Amino acid sequence: MATYAEIHARSLKDPEGFWGEVAGGIDWTRKWDRVLDAARAPFYRWFAGGELNTCWNALDRHVEGGRADQAALIYDSPVTGTIRSYSFRELRDRVAHFAGALAALGVGKGDRVILYMPMVPEAAVAMLACARLGAVHSVVFGGFAANELAVRIDDCTPKVIVSASCGIEVQKIIPYKPLLDGAIKLARHKPAHCVILQRPMQACEMIPGRDVDWQEAEAKAKPAGCTPVAATDPLYILYTSGTTGQPKGVVRDNGGHAVALNYTMKAIYGVDPGEVYWAASDVGWVVGHSYIVYAPLLAGCTTILFEGKPVGTPDAGVFWRVIAQHGVKALFTAPTAFRAIKRDDPNGLLIKQHDLSGFKTLFLAGERSDPDTLKWAETHLKVPVIDHWWQTETGWSIAANCMGIDAGNGKPFPVKHGSPTKAAPGWDVRALGPDGRAVNPREIGALCCKLPLPPGTFPTLWKADERFRKAYLDEYPGYYKTGDAGFLDEDDYVYVMTRVDDVINVAGHRLSTGAMEEVLAAHPDVAECAVIGVADELKGQVPLGFLVLKAGVNRPHAEIVGETVAMVRERIGPVAFFKLAIVVKRLPKTRSGKILRGTMQKIADSQTFKQPATIDDPAILDEIAGSLKGAGYAKAGLKAAAN
Repeated sequence: MATYAEIHARSLKDPEGFWGEVAGGIDWTRKWDRVLDAARAPFYRWFAGGELNTCWNALDRHVEGGRADQAALIYDSPVTGTIRSYSFRELRDRVAHFAGALAALGVGKGDRVILYMPMVPEAAVAMLACARLGAVHSVVFGGFAANELAVRIDDCTPKVIVSASCGIEVQKIIPYKPLLDGAIKLARHKPAHCVILQRPMQACEMIPGRDVDWQEAEAKAKPAGCTPVAATDPLYILYTSGTTGQPKGVVRDNGGHAVALNYTMKAIYGVDPGEVYWAASDVGWVVGHSYIVYAPLLAGCTTILFEGKPVGTPDAGVFWRVIAQHGVKALFTAPTAFRAIKRDDPNGLLIKQHDLSGFKTLFLAGERSDPDTLKWAETHLKVPVIDHWWQTETGWSIAANCMGIDAGNGKPFPVKHGSPTKAAPGWDVRALGPDGRAVNPREIGALCCKLPLPPGTFPTLWKADERFRKAYLDEYPGYYKTGDAGFLDEDDYVYVMTRVDDVINVAGHRLSTGAMEEVLAAHPDVAECAVIGVADELKGQVPLGFLVLKAGVNRPHAEIVGETVAMVRERIGPVAFFKLAIVVKRLPKTRSGKILRGTMQKIADSQTFKQPATIDDPAILDEIAGSLKGAGYAKAGLKAAAN
């Protein structure tokens, strides 16, 4: 059996040979002409000339290959008290009928369909139905506000939007239909139809001629077959925050995506066909795309679709109940979830109430895993806890401790707390300095990945090739700029330390502080503002706003702060978790007028900082610290380092 060193070296030295062999793990209707097409570098394309269908590979081939009666998807919803299992045959049939319903509404190959859905089986059904038709789906997280949805409608111009009457957050019902209707009203592009899943918890009014009832449409539809598409055709668009506040549409193709995700289930997660795998995420995020819906089904595994929270549905033991009840072998979730569990059950007493003997590995990602939380999980679960690093853009792990690959002694690599271990096969990770050269071990640089990126990553942004180049490729020619800063140690372990731009990570969700600043600046009493991400024990980071008021404004500050918080909630959504803002006299800036957000963040988190040499007026830093203290923000403090 080849070792990690041998596999990784070959994946970089002979990428076409390596990925060509891996591609044999899925079905093709037409084999590719070239494994790697570099004709338009740096716009590399994988498996050019090949044809396949992703839905066929996720469902039909398993039905025909002997897994028809195996559970494909288990829906576990503690918020509704529902558990339902779908075999590969049952899921294939539902997907085929819903694909027929979409086809009857005019959806075909290349058309876009927006999905604005809660965590119900129909969300996965709709994604796979689009893939079956060769249509391009764009899932928008149900917690996003109407104007954010409208921006995405205008960008990808969907023929149809698929939604539901409501979602459920613990015990609170969130009406989706008013948000959807509001978004369509705001958007310039108007979809021809909306397919609405009426949930029994709260039905919604339908607009005649535009809105279509899901159950009725599925019941009368003729099942649709699988439409072959080019390997380089898009499977989906997933929007991620941009530093300007304008979302970026990450494109995922069909061929490289299917090849890479199928490979990762064994290589990275150590899961075999027929075993149960659970990604405790949401279909609105990249984790839900890759590891709730596509990868487990491509690999012939059983996937869990969970409608609940790590705490409160009903308690901090729900994860252990799900693992024990359904025989989960591997769990993938965010460190935020474990911080919440640790907060409510610090001694792990609820873990002992469940039989976790079949549980083998916990994977954490979405944000940096703090060593304390990782050690807590190791101590109480007594299984390997694997931090791994990846992004919406990459679609799967850049760095991971690969559970299915021999490190050289028959075991995975030793865990180093704070590191997602080493680059995964296909990835060449470097920490680069401003001159574009690799820095020394343990020296912090911009974490970048040598081109070409492996299959399954994003080939470009939706209708924005030039923005793709400028955002990710131009600063370090020949490399993909991850936007993260960190270092490699003497053993080539990767350490991801922080973001290098102003996108903050709230409970694993990347959110643009620039977008929040745009909202705050729209308040009639606000002259200037800044938003930074500050450390939070539970969510990793939360946004903190600073407001400079216009001259002559004499209203109570608490009223203004309350109004700005409500504005962010309305325009960006509760997912932003914007609850903290203070009024200050002025903002610290450089002489050229750049706001010193990094310094403000260190003051807020009481971290040591070096006073910027270009600061316009150093006295402002004392004012910022005093304002934070005066507002009751206890963590703040000045800890200036010697120059």
